Amino acid sequence: MLSYPIIDPVLLSLGPVQVRWYGLMYVIGFIAAYLLVMYQAKRFGWRLMRLHLDNLHLYLILGVVLGGRLGYALFYNPSYYLAHPLDIAAIWTGGMSFHGGCVGALVAGWLYCRWSGLDFWRAADLFIVTVPIGLFFGRLGNFINGELYGRITLAPWGMVFPEGGPLPRHPSQLYEAALEGLLLFLILWSVKAKPWQAETSGRWPHGVILALFLVLYGLFRFAVEFVREPDPQIGLIGSLRSMGQVLCLLMIGAGVVVWAGRKAAIGRKRLR
Repeated sequence: MLSYPIIDPVLLSLGPVQVRWYGLMYVIGFIAAYLLVMYQAKRFGWRLMRLHLDNLHLYLILGVVLGGRLGYALFYNPSYYLAHPLDIAAIWTGGMSFHGGCVGALVAGWLYCRWSGLDFWRAADLFIVTVPIGLFFGRLGNFINGELYGRITLAPWGMVFPEGGPLPRHPSQLYEAALEGLLLFLILWSVKAKPWQAETSGRWPHGVILALFLVLYGLFRFAVEFVREPDPQIGLIGSLRSMGQVLCLLMIGAGVVVWAGRKAAIGRKRLR
């Protein structure tokens, strides 16, 4: 059994103001996304994206925060928030859904691209490549907070989390950081240029990087959910699946639909 490294979740206190590790992880993720999108826009010669990046990035941040909070209220604790709707705004109390944040960011991005004239599928491919960086740091923040830990295990790398009882548990936050963060980033970054190189052939139409993210994230998260402790207010659905797995199945299906739709759209253009 490994010892859980107890780290104060509060990085810095300035009077009533607290800087928490988890909040810092969000900031690092947003900054990394901005810099990596700017790098790609310069490399691929998309000047219009560079002109709109500041505004689009702000829209996406708002989409992530609003969607993540609404998704948590809807997917993970609807009975409580229906009874206490004003508490939805209390983001500082905790509770964010990645799936909700993903939907929020996609909606916000689509709206901005529609208003500004940017190509949504190109923009989605540029940004989605950077998302695993935020996921990596976010899961490290979960680990520091000692939350979202795994189920009880006899594995030698199990840890006793302060809020998880006396028995060792899977450090599922680190599994997710490795799969949804590091590995997913390496895969997407290795293929990020293909839609730009194949614009005339249609073999990798813009939008397929987004589709690849949806499918791979869904698969990785689905697998980790088998050893992640289910949310206590929900438990397992039918004693077999967690809410996270249900949402991941929908996510994988959405990725397949996007992939097929983008390939079909390019095929129709080539036939004209």
